[in-house]
Amino acid sequence: MKVGILTAGGDCPGLNAVIRAASRKLLNDGHEPVGLLRGFEGLADRDFMPLGRREVAGTIQLGGTILSTSSYNPFREPNGVEKVKSAVADEGFDAIIAIGGEHTMMMTRRLHEDEGIPTIGVPKTIDNDVTGTDFTFGFNTAVQTAVFAIDRLHTTAQSHNRVMILEVMGRNTGWIALFAAIAGGADGVLIPEVDLTVEELSESIKQRHAKGFNFSIIVVAEGAELAFASGEKRQVLATEATDQYGYPRLGGIGAALGEELERSTGFETRVTVLGHVQRGGTPTAYDRLLATEYGIKAAELAIAGEHGRMAALRGTQVVSVPLSDVTGVKTVDLHYLEIARTFFG
Repeated sequence: MKVGILTAGGDCPGLNAVIRAASRKLLNDGHEPVGLLRGFEGLADRDFMPLGRREVAGTIQLGGTILSTSSYNPFREPNGVEKVKSAVADEGFDAIIAIGGEHTMMMTRRLHEDEGIPTIGVPKTIDNDVTGTDFTFGFNTAVQTAVFAIDRLHTTAQSHNRVMILEVMGRNTGWIALFAAIAGGADGVLIPEVDLTVEELSESIKQRHAKGFNFSIIVVAEGAELAFASGEKRQVLATEATDQYGYPRLGGIGAALGEELERSTGFETRVTVLGHVQRGGTPTAYDRLLATEYGIKAAELAIAGEHGRMAALRGTQVVSVPLSDVTGVKTVDLHYLEIARTFFG
């Protein structure tokens, strides 16, 4: 059996652990794993690399992806679908394991359902916004990076009687921001799922200072909107330009919020933007384990001929679910917001 493996969309810690695990399982069972470079672009262009024991050795701790990645979408490229279908048939692939976020999973599902390509999905993203699975690998590492930053901001905020704002990634969901706020002991959080006005946050900070706390740490998700008591809402973008597929480039909400809070509270406010630091570097032990389980499950699905499926975490078990379970963006479980609010004010 010949199985192609690709990574698509943004990079995140743990991708190499999936590649390694799926390859080793396939090799151990007498099959041939093949790396497809730059996501579906590598499949369309037939740009491959071997994934033998030597190629995947020593990669579990590496960030990024040894296969490189891209946001190439065959449905949006000239003759993209035809190129992918021809490559699968001509090169004799029995299955394609696609590792990616919600857009990649929906693309993988469509290739299977509409074009008959034998695809299998593995959900990855630091944003944890893929439906059908409880958690994606990469998320734990991103949260840990944000918590490290909060730990360091606490000391300088307390020393200088400041409000410190930490802007984190997450696109249109607040998973990273909310988990980091809880684990880091933050004093407030803004997420896309729930509006919190500048006035409400300002009053909370003033009350903290009135109680004798001379600093506040606020975590804000990049996709949160700047909201006001008047009803005005404003999405802050890093640039008016969009990516190659028309998606907005988020970023800048931290600075905008900082200006508003300093004006309304009178407290000096500083902003830290983690940016792509959250997506790089060594994966945590948890993400290495989860990614390894995902890779093994994906290989097992390929060997069993169970296509149109995705490896998913349900509770503590990695199971197989239909790719049709990926129906869009998974928003935050607001139970966690209630936990966070226990420690605000």
